[in-house]
Amino acid sequence: MGLEENLPSGVLLTSVEKLAGYARKGSLWPATFGLACCAIEMMAVGGPRFDIARFGMEVFRASPRQADLMIVAGRVSQKMAPVLRQIYDQMPNPKWVIAMGVCSSSGGMFNNYAVVQGVDHVVPVDIYLPGCPPRPEMLIDAILKLHDEIQDMKLGSNRREQIRELEAAALIAPSTSDMKGLMR
Repeated sequence: MGLEENLPSGVLLTSVEKLAGYARKGSLWPATFGLACCAIEMMAVGGPRFDIARFGMEVFRASPRQADLMIVAGRVSQKMAPVLRQIYDQMPNPKWVIAMGVCSSSGGMFNNYAVVQGVDHVVPVDIYLPGCPPRPEMLIDAILKLHDEIQDMKLGSNRREQIRELEAAALIAPSTSDMKGLMR
């Protein structure tokens, strides 16, 4: 005896947030930011064998103003970090970041002064994708997990405040070279 029983067939009830989440998750446009060997696997995802066009992402955008997903594939050097941040800042909101590969996630085997020990020290990361290099199937799985996050995302001022908090936390996080534990 609910409202659903009194509606004619074909009528769908949902909230604006759920509808916007459904539209956003189906229209991600990735920006290419391939820096090393992980970029080869990222390019394979756009090919016919893996075909991310199934998810509405067939075109990798060369301009950050047309992209809302940054896939950082490979190691980020100290000289490249400001460029990465500038490209991230030029992307329209809402925007998401996938750190693809162990080098972009934690610096990988390059524990030295020239490589950023985790791209999360430069931009806030939504999904970490491990592997050296990760397989294209793993990138597709990470994109599908990001779709789930986008589907349940809040709208409005609450979302803007959440983004500010995540960015501030990422920028003040200690570097992995200062951490003690398994690395030393």
